[in-house]
Amino acid sequence: MTRVGVVGLGDMGSGLAKNLMVAGFEVAGFDLSSERMAAFTGAGGVGCGAAAQVGQGAKAVFVMVMNGDQARQVIADLATVMAAGSAVILTATIHAHEAREIAASLEGTGIDMIDSPVSGGQPGAMGGTLALMASGTDAAMAAQRDVLEAVSKVIHHVGQEVGDGQAMKACLQSLIGSLFAATYELSVLAGKAGISGQVLREVIASTGAGNGITDGSLENIMHRRFDGTGSGIGTMWKDLTISLEMAKREGVPMHTTATAMQIFQAGIAKYPAGDNQSAARVIEEIVGAELAP
Repeated sequence: MTRVGVVGLGDMGSGLAKNLMVAGFEVAGFDLSSERMAAFTGAGGVGCGAAAQVGQGAKAVFVMVMNGDQARQVIADLATVMAAGSAVILTATIHAHEAREIAASLEGTGIDMIDSPVSGGQPGAMGGTLALMASGTDAAMAAQRDVLEAVSKVIHHVGQEVGDGQAMKACLQSLIGSLFAATYELSVLAGKAGISGQVLREVIASTGAGNGITDGSLENIMHRRFDGTGSGIGTMWKDLTISLEMAKREGVPMHTTATAMQIFQAGIAKYPAGDNQSAARVIEEIVGAELAP
């Protein structure tokens, strides 16, 4: 069996591992959490004692960690054991300049790097229906096509240079974060005005404003689901900081994204362990109203 690795077995990485196994790969994995490791090995994965071990004999290793510092350390460890012709697939969302710096550190090793942040959240990761925003050479993409297809519904090859994928993800997250923030505000406005959540969902869905982010958020809010939905607020907060940092570097004003960032800042300050829609709770508490079914 061809071996593929996954470093980071949280909500997203565990889904990658699951679908790689379904596709017939032998999957090696590592996570700092003993509970996650137990779940992974119980599902048929090959548990490793350190990140570097995941890369031994692997055709490719997915790196699904939280930030650039973690990605840099993990990939440095992997580079000590991975063979020329193998690939590191960076599916974590980090700064584009960090991804480029990591790619530069791999020069001369013969190890390819594919920069491929994802969209689809935990449901997409578990269902193997993620959208990949991949950047890397045509040769690297072709060599890892079977691995990438195992975890995704669609693969967008957005550029030849590592970092292009992260730039695309930063643009996308500025829109997604803004949609979330606007939804949280309108949910409280509707609740204050006495409009039911179901009516609100039906009306929005029937118009050009209908979208899955708004509909899913309204469903969670009106049923008071503020944690355990697979959308930890810390991830979107982090992604919006990346979008705004890129905008600063490029000299682009981002008024709506900046406002969305502050709504998430309020949410993470009050509910740091909550899910995205916890930001709506902060607005609810200010006005004393909530969206009822």
